[in-house]
Amino acid sequence: MMSRPDFMAKQVIYLESDEFKKLRFKNSNLVLCEEKNILIQHSCHKIFLVFVCGEFTITSVLIKKIKKLSVPFIFLNYRLSPFFSIIPDNKGNFLLRKKQYDNPNELHIAKHVIGNKIENQIYLMQSLRYKTKKECQSIRTIKLCLNNVTVVNDGQELLGIEGTASRVYFETYFKNMGFKGRKPRCRSDIYNLLFDIGYHYLFNFIEANLELYGFDTYCGFYHKLFFQRKSLVCDIIEPFRCIIDRRIRKSYNLKQIGESDFGKKNGQFYIKRDFNKKYSKIFLKEILENKEEIFMYIQSFYRTFMKGRKEYPKFSLEV
Repeated sequence: MMSRPDFMAKQVIYLESDEFKKLRFKNSNLVLCEEKNILIQHSCHKIFLVFVCGEFTITSVLIKKIKKLSVPFIFLNYRLSPFFSIIPDNKGNFLLRKKQYDNPNELHIAKHVIGNKIENQIYLMQSLRYKTKKECQSIRTIKLCLNNVTVVNDGQELLGIEGTASRVYFETYFKNMGFKGRKPRCRSDIYNLLFDIGYHYLFNFIEANLELYGFDTYCGFYHKLFFQRKSLVCDIIEPFRCIIDRRIRKSYNLKQIGESDFGKKNGQFYIKRDFNKKYSKIFLKEILENKEEIFMYIQSFYRTFMKGRKEYPKFSLEV
């Protein structure tokens, strides 16, 4: 398992590829080259995760090297949607997986992660200046939701409370942006598109952290088993979504989000290819600024889970 100092030395790499560029390994280095010219070169021993945007030919030799050097690769299309991944998994920790499959504390863990998520939502709502009476009432409503989390008796009830809290939160925190509500995977407006992209980057970063310990990422506590859904990653990402939320609102206030950066086709918005790097940099920079907190949270979560304790870690924006 990776130590904190080793993790802090690791890098997340974003690469754009096209027909003129080739991705290969050379002496344990990841190399992006054009014809005979090396454009980018990174030591695989310092890479934690690689995002590759665009299209290029992948060979069996490349796959073999990825697996051998345990370098996770996430492949994105030109609209920054993940379509394929190679994540070296760690299935040898059978004791951990046995505890996952036979865990009597699922509801307790689910209440913990959702409570932590709502706490961070409250913090962001309270950080707003010049709050109206309606917004103050919204904060009281979401605080009531947080109190109700502790007394729910089943997952469905918890799901309803989280839905109410999220609706109030999005209506309040993004009040000045012309945002009409969160609609996952619909990409019906610019902001829903940016939420999807930011959450995708965060999702893959958290998944790579969970794989360090050998978790079965399909076996969740709040998000139940569902075909092809990595339910555990969906659980653990909840307290950290606020990282992306805060970045999007800050980018709006700094006028970093330009309408001309986007196009629309078949009722869905997309980022124009020339601006993929701009928005990828915005989100990845924010995630990397919090990478130590994410690593320590998941490490503590693993240790608490294995020891059967009930005091799970929390992620707080206030620190």
